[in-house]
Amino acid sequence: MEKFALLARVEARPGKENEVLEFLKSALPLAQAESGTVKWYALQIGPSTFGIFDTFETEAGRQAHLSGEIAKALMANASALLAKDPVIEQVELLAIK
Repeated sequence: MEKFALLARVEARPGKENEVLEFLKSALPLAQAESGTVKWYALQIGPSTFGIFDTFETEAGRQAHLSGEIAKALMANASALLAKDPVIEQVELLAIK
């Protein structure tokens, strides 16, 4: 059962909203390849605000994701795509349906 999660929030630079949207969509195969990532969601919260929510059974899985290919790609493109640094919160899951 998943006990651990990450909640990341990113704000696109003005005019880069579609590029951030497409970047997040394109990251799905990378998430699918991560054996420690149980569920991975890419979200659009507002016109220029996006997020990622993912769940893990172990802390090791969460840490592997934080140093994985999606994080590397996001940080490599952050200055061009994002208005500010991503906000990444480590979350403990209390109940799941």
